[in-house]
Amino acid sequence: MSNKIYIVAAFVIASVFQMNAQTDSLKTDTPIQDEFTSLIKESNNYQGYKVVDYDKLIELRNTTRSYITELKEEIVVQKNTVDQQNDEIQQLKADLDSTQQDLQRVTEEKDALMFLGMPFSKGGYKAMMWGIVGALVVILLIIFFRYKSSHAATKDAQQKLDETEKEFDTYRSKALEKEQRLGRMLQDERNKSNNTNI
Repeated sequence: MSNKIYIVAAFVIASVFQMNAQTDSLKTDTPIQDEFTSLIKESNNYQGYKVVDYDKLIELRNTTRSYITELKEEIVVQKNTVDQQNDEIQQLKADLDSTQQDLQRVTEEKDALMFLGMPFSKGGYKAMMWGIVGALVVILLIIFFRYKSSHAATKDAQQKLDETEKEFDTYRSKALEKEQRLGRMLQDERNKSNNTNI
């Protein structure tokens, strides 16, 4: 069992050893890299191989497990954070949609005018008002022309009435003259008759 561990360790160390020249010039970011570097530096050479301490190899394994566990926990935390941020983004989108709808409703209410209890847009209200003004102008023109026509008819009727009254006055005065003449003639006849009887 320990021989297999040594063989595996030797194989790992050999692989790492090939990059040993580069490792010295690079900054380490994790405790595993630090332990690998330290393990390589502290290992002994034996017939062209690196011989590492068994306890240090076990320590490296434990460190690797711990680091992997930490990484898994960090991945879970990051995933939860991403999920929470996604939920917040969805909530913000819903709030934005609601705000946009409220803004649109407020804009429509701002642009709307109430007339007879009914909302109208400013354009519709202006069109309706101009329509009412146009209808009133048409009605006024109709009334004016009817009045003018009626006034002309009334004037014509008044003129005919005046002419009729003049004709009637002429006729009445002629009738009165005729009546007076007939009355005088009748009186003359009576006078003659009375003189004859005497």
